[in-house]
Amino acid sequence: MDAVDEAGSGAHPIYANAPHTVEFNKLRKRLIRNVREAIEKFGMVRPGEKWLVALSGGKDSYGLLALLLDLKWRGLLPVELVACNLDQGQPNFPKHILPAFLEGLGIPHRIEYRDTYSIVTEKLPAGATYCSLCSRLRRGNLYRIAREEGCTALVLGHHRDDSLETFFMNLFHGGKLAAMPPRLLNDEGTVEVLRPLIFCAEDDLQKFSDAMAFPIIPCDLCGSQDGLERNAMKAMLTDIEKRMPGRKDVMIRALGNINPSHMLDTKLFDFSALFDKRTTP
Repeated sequence: MDAVDEAGSGAHPIYANAPHTVEFNKLRKRLIRNVREAIEKFGMVRPGEKWLVALSGGKDSYGLLALLLDLKWRGLLPVELVACNLDQGQPNFPKHILPAFLEGLGIPHRIEYRDTYSIVTEKLPAGATYCSLCSRLRRGNLYRIAREEGCTALVLGHHRDDSLETFFMNLFHGGKLAAMPPRLLNDEGTVEVLRPLIFCAEDDLQKFSDAMAFPIIPCDLCGSQDGLERNAMKAMLTDIEKRMPGRKDVMIRALGNINPSHMLDTKLFDFSALFDKRTTP
């Protein structure tokens, strides 16, 4: 039987305790379809390569790992997967949860400790939002680990809503049109960043996480939260989706359906060349 048709039957051990319900199977199929679309559309896979899957302990990274393992189990993802958690020294971080989870399921992994939390608190004033600097330090360490593990790609759990929030933050506060790309190369050109969840809805990932009963580690152990700007974008998008259901899907598709001649960027379209194309009546 197809692993997506019945949770827990012919599936990776991570699905052993997944619900045997029609509703869950539909959710799982939808997420798998979204991930496969992203992988295929953006050409993420080269068979035989090795991916480092960043695992923070949050719903998105757990969902990412489970969905990639699902595809690999079914022979649809011909790459090697290594899960990686970077313990950044946040106060009260439960160090035992992720190793126990990964070891219990026989998932190849690497757990690394780097006290970036102390660096962040030294550089930023009390009460400041730590997330941006913390993220940059984490990314640098993950690039290093990927190289040490022989991985060509670092795989992150950013989803559709993350990309849309970034787009509107850039639009409203940065004066540019840019979102989270599905693929990018780090500055050194040594590691690629992949986002296979780019078409997945955050609500779906939350439902998936709840159903799978992942051992979630909260993201606010350090007492810091995402900045007010991102929270405002999230609230705005939630309101739009509530008043006009389906708008988020339309917006994420719009990011891949750009008409340069109908924008205002002369680097993308040569408006002056229209003189040469104009015909006299």
